[in-house]
Amino acid sequence: MSAATAGTAHRAAAGGRRAGVRDQVDIAVLGGGIIGCLTAREIIRRAPGASVLLLDRELVGGGASLRSAGLHIPRGATAAVREMARFSHEHYRKLVQDRPGLPLRPVAMRVVGTAADEPRLRTDYLPEAELTATSDLPDEVSLPPGAAAWSVQGGHYADVAQVTRALTADLRTDAQIGEAVRVDAVTEHRDGVALRLGTGEELTAGKVVLAPGPWLAAPAWRAMVAPLEARVKKVVALHVGGRPAPHDAAVIFEREDAFLLPLPERGHWLFSYTCSEWDVDPDAPSKGLTEHNLHEAREILRRHAPAMAAGRLSGRVFCDAYSGTGEPTVRALGDGRVVFAGAANGSGYRLGPAIAARAADLLDMGGS
Repeated sequence: MSAATAGTAHRAAAGGRRAGVRDQVDIAVLGGGIIGCLTAREIIRRAPGASVLLLDRELVGGGASLRSAGLHIPRGATAAVREMARFSHEHYRKLVQDRPGLPLRPVAMRVVGTAADEPRLRTDYLPEAELTATSDLPDEVSLPPGAAAWSVQGGHYADVAQVTRALTADLRTDAQIGEAVRVDAVTEHRDGVALRLGTGEELTAGKVVLAPGPWLAAPAWRAMVAPLEARVKKVVALHVGGRPAPHDAAVIFEREDAFLLPLPERGHWLFSYTCSEWDVDPDAPSKGLTEHNLHEAREILRRHAPAMAAGRLSGRVFCDAYSGTGEPTVRALGDGRVVFAGAANGSGYRLGPAIAARAADLLDMGGS
């Protein structure tokens, strides 16, 4: 859809329109997490005349975005992810300049690995990271025998839910936002994509962006996304230790795929490690910490921050969608009028701007 033809859905269908949702829109974005919000924002930037509807089953900024650590690390394990990280790094740099009040907080960063890791680290981390050997670590962290550490520039962390809601507030002047609106069916047909909502309303969208986060198995699109072979994995982040100082650095434990993030505004550290519990239901009644989760986390903490391992642990638990390739999935489905954007392997915030740009590319919304 070109910007020249966008906006046709602003004209009301003759009669029968129910309050709250237009009968026809140019683009519907399904999912109001950080990826869906950034995608709607990118569509409106490229095609300001388009009619855009953003729908979420709860409040925008909920789900995985609400529980996200929001840590931005300027790196990528593959060439494709590095390019996405570079794009997103620049996007967030400009966003902070334009919106200094958003809760995006710069944080010093250290990477802990071994000397043998250095060549790979220098490939994975962006040039902007300025990877430099260091011995300056937070007081709580010690280097195990044979370990080495590097400093990294350009890291930040965000309150992802607040960022999502602030950006969505901006969108409300140019798009329609539907919260607590479940999508019960998504059906492609000759004239567009039909959406049936849990409110009983029906509408047609010219194109749809599907950004469901971990709700891959929702009946409305389960069959549509099945060929992507994405899976849902439990995500665990623990609240540990005493109150960090404002200057404390985040520490990335390269070998363990884990990190410690200081949250002085919350009065604790956040420790995230890679949990291996797959095929989790995001609607399961209990997603709390288990004895096994605490055991796994303490095993890593004992090697790097023993005092933290000895304390009482609590935290946040949810799940997220993973592609299995290590790269986010942004792909046209069916006849091309539905675009899936997600399965970002726990990096939905970090790579969100690049995911949004690729989704807009597939919608043919014009150049970036």
